[in-house]
Amino acid sequence: MCIGVPLQVMEGDDEAALCEADGRREQLNMLLVGPQPPGTWVLAFQGSALRVMGADEAQQTRAALSAVAAALEGRDVDAFFADLAAREPTLPPHLMPPAKEIDR
Repeated sequence: MCIGVPLQVMEGDDEAALCEADGRREQLNMLLVGPQPPGTWVLAFQGSALRVMGADEAQQTRAALSAVAAALEGRDVDAFFADLAAREPTLPPHLMPPAKEIDR
């Protein structure tokens, strides 16, 4: 499986940047996104920065990747989905059964 990961730019130039996050450090090709200032989050895939990410999106993606890793290790993942774990799931409106018509 191939998955892009968020990395934060530490330093770089017009063509490449040293990026890191969560113990991972990688030199990325920046030609698709252009030069980015330190602190910018990018989605990294196979040695290239594919697109710039906002800090919130990068954090959410990193949390999702941590949840996948926990699930693969057989650990409890409820902590990663606190907003979902404490509620009953509901169907979206388009999947709800049709309402019964009232006899008049």
